[in-house]
Amino acid sequence: MVKVITYGTYDVLHEGHIRLLERAKALGDYLIVGVTSDDFDRSRGKINVKQPLTERIENVRKTGLADEIIIEEYEGQKIDDIQQYNVSIFTVGSDWEGYFDYLKEYCTVVYLPRTTGISSSEIRSENQQLNIGLLGGFEETILNKYYQESTLVNGITVTTLLNSSKNTEAWLTEYEAFLNDCDAVYILSHPARHYQEIKYALEKGKHVLCESPLALNSQETKELFALAERKQLILMEAIKTAYSNAYNRLILLVKTGKIGKVVSIDATCTSLQNFNNKNLESSWNSICAWGPTAMLPIFQLLNTSYEKQIYSLFENEKIKYDNFTKINFLFQNATASIKVGRGVKSEGELVISGTKGYVYVPAPWWKTDYFELRFEDPNENRRYFYPLEGEGIRLQLLAFSKAIKDGRKSPYIQTEVSERISEVIEDFYSGKDLKIISSYN
Repeated sequence: MVKVITYGTYDVLHEGHIRLLERAKALGDYLIVGVTSDDFDRSRGKINVKQPLTERIENVRKTGLADEIIIEEYEGQKIDDIQQYNVSIFTVGSDWEGYFDYLKEYCTVVYLPRTTGISSSEIRSENQQLNIGLLGGFEETILNKYYQESTLVNGITVTTLLNSSKNTEAWLTEYEAFLNDCDAVYILSHPARHYQEIKYALEKGKHVLCESPLALNSQETKELFALAERKQLILMEAIKTAYSNAYNRLILLVKTGKIGKVVSIDATCTSLQNFNNKNLESSWNSICAWGPTAMLPIFQLLNTSYEKQIYSLFENEKIKYDNFTKINFLFQNATASIKVGRGVKSEGELVISGTKGYVYVPAPWWKTDYFELRFEDPNENRRYFYPLEGEGIRLQLLAFSKAIKDGRKSPYIQTEVSERISEVIEDFYSGKDLKIISSYN
């Protein structure tokens, strides 16, 4: 018996897939089809797969062409499968010509011509084309990252760019023209401008992805979400960490009680900035740049009422530019703390302590692809690895696009969490619960 094996994602199964499977089956007597798992697809950079694994497997089964279906879950599995199933021929589309020649040591390798003009990527792109405008200020590096990552998500095109740092009478006219060229907008302007720019974009019928905080007070944040709901538009907060596979898996494990009841959460986020008093007022301070990320796990895991105390070290107290801020939270049955800074450096780790064990995420935890569950008995310790594509930007853009297509807000950051983040930042600016460590002026 001549066994043939082939592999693929088989997302949005189409005529090209079927023809390739037909030609693969014609090469031998028995066809094994390997369908790549969701996790393996992500590790290869395929983050915009539309259908879940079970659905993709079922679609391959329905073709009646596969004698056996297996799941491809890890790098190097092809060699293991060829040897385990005694495969005679490995085959794949001709767009991989030469890539799998290393398998010739184990079996015959055949590259089959693909059906021209048909691909899952093109189908996905046609079904969910989204034109995004990038609105930014001085953070050009981040805007460049968003542009680069947008090219790796099918169906998303950056169509326009606008500098939001200008404050001229013609600004509104420029902003309106900018919005006319896109379906949605990503906003990375100064936090003081977010409320005005988000509100105007929503009123013009545009979906919005905005860096956190959405507004500098909770009432404006609630108003923006209410406006988005009335207009049937998507408003999403762009905390990149929230969309990473590792972080979401971490939160899920904690919520399912793997470390018992959460008693304490400690999150640190810092980065050193070169200060220039001339543009200090237009720069992001520590509480806005890092506060939302540091508060994210706290408010996602602890949702009872709380008391807090804010301690800040200011570079400029008048404009509330903090070099460093520490916030202690006291919840009903737990405590939490954050340390954030743009003028102070510290170990950027996350520790979540529970009654059975704890979660440890090494620095920089906000970009994590790895974390540990640790227990009293070290034999029970577990390590988790998940790929992080594009610092989380790619996954964030994919979630934004999917939310727009599905017509419902992404579940990654709950509205209540966004409102609580804004509440804390509002108290910082108003001086409520704030104690000054020292002031440079």
